Amino acid sequence: MSTSDLTLISHPLCPFVQRSAIVLLEKNVPFERVNVDLSAKPDWFLALSPTGKVPMLKVRQSKGEDAIIFESMVICEYLNETQDGDSMYADDALVRARQRAWIEFSTSMLGNAWQFLNATDQAVAGSKRAVFREQLERIESELSLGPYFSGAEFSMVDAVYAPVFRYFSIIDASVSEAIFEGLPHVCAWKAALAKRESVKAAVSSDYAELFQNHLRQHSAILAA
Repeated sequence: MSTSDLTLISHPLCPFVQRSAIVLLEKNVPFERVNVDLSAKPDWFLALSPTGKVPMLKVRQSKGEDAIIFESMVICEYLNETQDGDSMYADDALVRARQRAWIEFSTSMLGNAWQFLNATDQAVAGSKRAVFREQLERIESELSLGPYFSGAEFSMVDAVYAPVFRYFSIIDASVSEAIFEGLPHVCAWKAALAKRESVKAAVSSDYAELFQNHLRQHSAILAA
């Protein structure tokens, strides 16, 4: 496909957008990226998006109108099925099923992490931190080979979890270290993901500053 055949409708801070961007970059697919202001959604975006959310992938058709795909994992699955390169899932059906199960697990984990990071109340922050830590402990017991979730090969699971871990390289190091303390496999996985070129390139160079500004604007405890 040429550069203009795929357009990723995006927001600079959205972790779900990052999933799609990582897969596009892993597949070495040229694409355009268009950011929208989710606090003042433009009419053209609302006309295209059934949910009013990002990401959306616009796929140019040789005949007729552009095709619109929404929901991050649907986009990721489509890209995995249609673009060149190795599959981002295991060949073995059982391993592949477990990969998809842990991807499903990530949704709750991301929600808890986001609520912890954005908490304005100490009780909420403590509660969400505790649940997030328990989920990390679950993952710790699943990891062994490394450097990635399923071993040597970067998979869809890695693409999904990388945006979650990214937050914890931005906030106060002492807070992050306490959350990940005693989880050597998770810490090694997080470090490996941070070094991956597709993960680094999935966000803009000012991502950390944008996220810190977001925390300040929402008066989050962690912004202090």
